[in-house]
Amino acid sequence: MANQYQIAVLGGGPGGYVAAIRAGQLGFKTVVIDKDNLGGICLNWGCIPTKSLLKNAEIYDNLKNHGKDFGIYAKDLTFKFEEIIKRSRNISDKITKNVEMLVKKNKVDRIRGFGKLASKNEIEIFDESGKKTQSISADNIIISTGARPRTIPQIPVDKKNIITSTEAMILEKLPKDLIVIGAGAIGVEFAYFYSVLGTKVTIIEMLDNILPIEDVEVSQALEKNFKKRGIDVYTKTTVEKAEIKNDKVVVSINQNNVRKELTAEKVLNAIGVVGNVEGIGLEELGIEIIKNHIKVDKNTYQTNIPGIYAIGDVIGPPWLAHVASAEAIHCVETIKGIKNHPIDYDNIPGCTYCQPQVASVGLTEQKCKEHGIQYKVGKFPFMASGKAFAIGEREGFVKLIFDEKYGELLGAHIIGSEATEMIAELVLARSHGATAHSIIKTIHAHPTLSESIMEAAANSLNESIHI
Repeated sequence: MANQYQIAVLGGGPGGYVAAIRAGQLGFKTVVIDKDNLGGICLNWGCIPTKSLLKNAEIYDNLKNHGKDFGIYAKDLTFKFEEIIKRSRNISDKITKNVEMLVKKNKVDRIRGFGKLASKNEIEIFDESGKKTQSISADNIIISTGARPRTIPQIPVDKKNIITSTEAMILEKLPKDLIVIGAGAIGVEFAYFYSVLGTKVTIIEMLDNILPIEDVEVSQALEKNFKKRGIDVYTKTTVEKAEIKNDKVVVSINQNNVRKELTAEKVLNAIGVVGNVEGIGLEELGIEIIKNHIKVDKNTYQTNIPGIYAIGDVIGPPWLAHVASAEAIHCVETIKGIKNHPIDYDNIPGCTYCQPQVASVGLTEQKCKEHGIQYKVGKFPFMASGKAFAIGEREGFVKLIFDEKYGELLGAHIIGSEATEMIAELVLARSHGATAHSIIKTIHAHPTLSESIMEAAANSLNESIHI
């Protein structure tokens, strides 16, 4: 007889394990099912281990290129690539073990295996060989199977020469040259990491700018920085095909109808992700899927089948761990009967962890123009920040966009050393209806980088003191 649960969570990533823990906290008899370590792509092969790699690159870059600015001279500075990779994997292992402990602490059962929906209330569990090991039943099922790198026939991933972000984190040796196809957050972060360590990096992006969803001014500033680092950047460029020849990869590109070939030891396919909807019983149950993602009601996260819910990357963009976790909590609390406001998808922070970092929330100038919104812009360069001067991080700026009539904060865009930490203030500000005036009148500690937010708000009203 199948084990009985009130909530079964299929997939243990930042959506799944958070859903399971919250369900346990609320008193539900809960189980979480995942064939791999809990934490999903984020903790095992994404968010956390990549930040470890990027910190290594940042330290090395600072010592090598900026140490003398601080009176620090590192003689014969070098690094061991395999130890950089090992540190990243060790951090991932420790964090995933902590998650397993948190799940256990909250009295959530943990099943290791591949889960497949057998009915609206039953999940069958299979081992690595495909053998069925058990079945469980549940009053409510939450699907949180995540996403994987998107692939296309023109770029045939073999995981050796043409790789995805997973392989890029565990290469045995530093490649001499690397072509990154796709200049979203993943592509840009790996481009920065490998470039700093000495790999000749080329970025290819189909759209007009790298980080194409960011404010154009920010994207252009980052592109300028990358070119200064020696990274070649091709925008408005399509990849017609990638072929492996003599253990090298030849990439044929088309930029403004001009075709050429680029060659590299490795090619990183970073063109996006697609939901993991295959092989888990969705079609058999008639669960609605649109563009390789599960369709849900964004107020409850219920699918078209009552009692079956879905959250995180498997329901489509934005493909962000913090969004999956927020959806998880909202979904479980809805099942419990707790009334919450729907998640505000217009107030989700986006972060890219290269150096300089990029972070944003809300509308860009382009979006304001598209929607016919009258707006004001306030900017403050880190070049004018005392704290930025003191810590040697003067590149970048804060850019704030306000409604011209009411002064409401519409969007915030930061490029600079600690942009991904600074953005939280602005997300909170937007959620509370902050205006340029209210930000100016909020006293910011001195000296801090966050003073630049206050100064940018003041600049929108021609009141900035330090520029």
